[in-house]
Amino acid sequence: MGQAEWSTVPISTRDGDGPLFFTEEEWNTVEAATARIIPTDHHPGAREAKVVRFIDRMLAGTQFVFPAADGVGWLRMEGREEEAWRERIELRQTLYRDGIVELDRIASERFGARFVDLDDEQQDVALEELSGQPKPERFTFDSAEEGAGGAPAGNQPVNEDFLTFFPLLVLNTRQGFYADPVYGGNENRVGWAVIGFDGPPTLASTMDGSYTTRKYMIPDAEWPYERHPEVLRYRRP
Repeated sequence: MGQAEWSTVPISTRDGDGPLFFTEEEWNTVEAATARIIPTDHHPGAREAKVVRFIDRMLAGTQFVFPAADGVGWLRMEGREEEAWRERIELRQTLYRDGIVELDRIASERFGARFVDLDDEQQDVALEELSGQPKPERFTFDSAEEGAGGAPAGNQPVNEDFLTFFPLLVLNTRQGFYADPVYGGNENRVGWAVIGFDGPPTLASTMDGSYTTRKYMIPDAEWPYERHPEVLRYRRP
């Protein structure tokens, strides 16, 4: 049976404000961690975008995998495809639950408190120890040094099934900040507003052709991608 024949369940990632998968304590811990990955400054961060809700709904089960084409409700998977997705989600559930325990263990050993009770600098130290890498430097457009915050992220295809907890948390934080609001994050489209992207008014408008990103493109461009001015500006001479 193809997706076109799947039934639609009239549910939303916003039917409730609280967690469906996480406990309240787990929710608060993940929310605090995402808020250090995309912190609030002069722009909204992961906390304002409700990234934790995006992650919670992603982990809640197979009901929030495929939104209906009109953006109202979600497709109900069945059979082998549903079983395969359930196994993937259960693996991520375990990674998150174990990762949260480890994060609190590090926080307790280093600072004698739970992760959520640490200040920003202490939380950064705990996340550095969890990741095994130093906190990235602030990105600047005028930096030409590779690996020093000056190189653009670009297209980073990633298979989530092979990530450990911290890289998965970072990826899911980015997804929850920039993904279509139908998935539970990007509250009030703040993630799009930060980068100056208006975004589609509804998910349905991306399917019926009424929404287009043409205004973000350069008309009649003939150069290949690697010669695009926005790519060349990041290349070393």
